[in-house]
Amino acid sequence: MSDFGFGSTFAALTAFWLGVLSAVSPCGLATNIAAIAFIGKNVKSPSSAVWSGLFYALGRTTTYVVIGMVVVAGLTAVHVLSNFLQTSMNRFLGPLLILVGMVTLDLLPLRLPEAGFLTRFRSNGKVQGIAGAFGIGLVFALAFCPVSAALFFGGLIPLAVEKQSTLLLPFIFGLGTAIPVAAFAVVLGAGAYSLSRLFAAVTAVELWARRVTGVVFIGIGIYFTLVYTLELF
Repeated sequence: MSDFGFGSTFAALTAFWLGVLSAVSPCGLATNIAAIAFIGKNVKSPSSAVWSGLFYALGRTTTYVVIGMVVVAGLTAVHVLSNFLQTSMNRFLGPLLILVGMVTLDLLPLRLPEAGFLTRFRSNGKVQGIAGAFGIGLVFALAFCPVSAALFFGGLIPLAVEKQSTLLLPFIFGLGTAIPVAAFAVVLGAGAYSLSRLFAAVTAVELWARRVTGVVFIGIGIYFTLVYTLELF
């Protein structure tokens, strides 16, 4: 993003918020907690648990950045497609935001293939230091949940394409997903009881945050649909 004005700042904040919400969505939260607990049981000191958790978060961030870069670069590389998206994005963005909002509010079921490798890995896998934690983060980030998939592909990708941000917005999204995970890792170093209390608190906050975000998405989607898709105003 060459012009980092208000629009770009808002886009960056939106990307960060989508990342945070993706990390603390019900499925994403459960996966992250399970992964960090799995990593933590294989280390012998609180500081090692923290570092392993941080590298797990870094692995997840890396995956989101790479996927975002590939998808956005692919969409913007084709000149005709890039021009079409930049000139007509608002026409499709309204209905897309409505769908994303409905998925976020659990009004529209979105079924994704189950990642059986997660169960197998938790059962048989062994973590070897921070490199192993980083690898788990890389792999686990590929298992998109319905909400995280909607936020990433339906929220971040159109925003990144509109801003022609191949690297920055995907990175900010990945950073947003890493912050809660890193917090869980730090709390894990303090003990399982503290982690369970944080889990309960985040779950309560996430519900309302997801509801507000879903309503905002639907509201903006309706506005874009009326103004740009149907051209009623």
